[in-house]
Parts: sequence; C-alpha cells; structure tokens
Amino acid sequence: MKVSIQFEKKPLLFRNPKFIISCFDPSSFAACFKDIENALSQGYYLAGFLSYEAGYCFEEKLLENKVYDFPLIYLGAYESPVKCGISPETKTSQSILKDLSLNITRDKYFSNIRAIRDYIAQGEVYQITYCIKLLFKFRGDPLSLYKLLLKEQPVPYPAYIETDKFHILSLSPEMFIKKESTHTVTKPMKGTWRRGGNMISDFAARVRFQYDYKNRAENVMIADLLRNDLGRIGSDIKAPRLFEVARYKTLFQMTSTVTGRLERHIPVYELLASLFPSGSVTGAPKIRAMQIIKELEAEERKIYTGVIGYIAPDRNLFFNIPIRTLLIREGIGEMGIGGGIVWDSTPEGEWDESMLKAKFLTDRALTP
Repeated sequence: MKVSIQFEKKPLLFRNPKFIISCFDPSSFAACFKDIENALSQGYYLAGFLSYEAGYCFEEKLLENKVYDFPLIYLGAYESPVKCGISPETKTSQSILKDLSLNITRDKYFSNIRAIRDYIAQGEVYQITYCIKLLFKFRGDPLSLYKLLLKEQPVPYPAYIETDKFHILSLSPEMFIKKESTHTVTKPMKGTWRRGGNMISDFAARVRFQYDYKNRAENVMIADLLRNDLGRIGSDIKAPRLFEVARYKTLFQMTSTVTGRLERHIPVYELLASLFPSGSVTGAPKIRAMQIIKELEAEERKIYTGVIGYIAPDRNLFFNIPIRTLLIREGIGEMGIGGGIVWDSTPEGEWDESMLKAKFLTDRALTP
C-alpha cells in the first residue's frame, strides 16, 4: 500500500506499511480504533482513508448490519513518511477513459431534487448534499492519470492511494481537518459558479458568485454546522473567514474557515465521532440529512466524501474530503458528483452544476 499526500504543496509519501488496519464489518469498527490508538502509541504514522459509510458506524440510528465490499477504514501503519512525491513505475503516460455514463437518469435526478425540496418544505432538513456517480472504463496507468489531472487543474489537497485491489486518485479542493498540537482548522466548501470566458467576464462572475445569496446561504449554514460539531469536543471556536472564493480551471468554489482548540491527545474515535462525515457533504441537520441521503442515493458513496490523510504519532493529523476523486478497480472506475440542495435549488440548475463539476474528467473521455 502506497499513500501519497500532497496537501498544501508539502508532499509526503508513505510506503511499505508494517501492517494495515482495515474494517469491512461494522461489528469490528470500535476494535479498529483500539488498534489505531495502539499503533500511535508505538510510534507509527497512520495513512489512508475512511469511507463515507464509516459515518454510519458512529451513529446508532444509521448503523447497518452488513459487511461492506469496500473498506470502511483502511490505514497503513508506517515508521515514517518520505518528504517527496510519487513517480510512475512505467514511462507511459497513456490513459484512456471510455464508456462514461451516469448511475441515474436525468428524470430520476429531477425527481430526487424535488423530493429533497419537499423535505425542506416540511422542515425536516435545511440542506441536503445529494450525490450521483459518473461511471467509466479505464485502461492505462492510474498514477499517470492522477499526475496529468493534477497538472491540468492544481488543487490544494490532492492524494493518491495504491493497493493491490484498487487505486484512489483524489483531486480534492477541500480540507476536512488539520490539527497541529491543540490548534485545529476545518474549511467547509459549499458553493459553485462557472468561470467566465475572458478576463472581464471572469472577474464579473467571481464578484457575482461571492455575493450570491443562495451560495452564501448554503455556505454559512454548513459553517455553522461545523462550528457546532467542533464545539462539542473543543473550545475557542471561531470562524475567522467566511465566503472565500477559490479559482480552479473550470469553476469557482466558496469556502469558509472554522478554527478551535482540541485536547492535544484527544482519542481519534472521539474526534471523528463528532466531526465525521463533514457537514459539507451531508447537509443539516446532519443525522436526518444522512438518512435522506441513504434513502435517495442509488448506491454507496465509498471513498467519495469520506476522508483521506494521515495521523502522526504526536496526534497531529491532516485529512482532505475526497471530492473529485476517482476510484478504479480492475479497469472499472467511478467518481461521485455532489451538490448542496436548498429550497432555492432547481433540478435544472443542480444538474448543470453537477456536469460542470465533472468536466475536468469528462473532457478527457476517449483521449489518450
């Protein structure tokens, strides 16, 4: 298992794990966290991921009595990382994506958006982050594709994971959590806007986006949820920056920053039970939103909207939220696409936004 973390342009490569902590069965979920604490106490770094469905295991109302075919937890235990990136073992950079399709029809998507708006109208939720999937066939070297996509659209929190059964290519622009000693930062992302076609229209689009009522309402709602989640286990909770606009190749996205202080040696289970999954990928209130997501989404999210990152022996940690993230297994790939649905959302607008978010990958379809 190899894990390449390139958060904030500080590459770390984890390779040759001493052992792997994994969980497919919710009945062994709590035991995994004992293994995590033991590994950290022995001086190991842990690097890997938690899937979105791991979030069910923190909440009795969501818990399912089933064994998953994709890991809920998959963390390698390493002596130390190397401060470098990862290079392809082969010289070829050819990667072919073909037979792209969605796991839902347009009509069914529209119907589900209307159902979410009904839940909002009934006062059950304020917002739902609803996900569909782009499916495809893949031939080539996953690492070469990862590097090509990252070169074409740089993001602040990319990661690459390679195992003997699957590859994960995460082109994520979103931080889940960064903890250094007691200082903790999370940056929920909510809000998307198409870029302009030239310098003037691009500037105008950015200004319209930053002051757009719908996107600001989505964003502040989730920032408040994160403040509440962090406040359950921390202190000195603040939101020093709201409605920041980040620019990417095809779109703008809005983030806010929430900070707080945690116990230096807070147990990993306690931290994740409060924060995971991020409110930015569920909606609010979180538990009811996750119940509706389970009802409406066609299949498990797996790595999409879970977390990827590492925990150091001193309990410093850093995780992204794997959006714009490809999961490739035996030549078959998938990528989740999500959006925050509020009362002002329209099926047409959300569909267009989803296609915009996937454009960085769909533009490469059938292109060697």
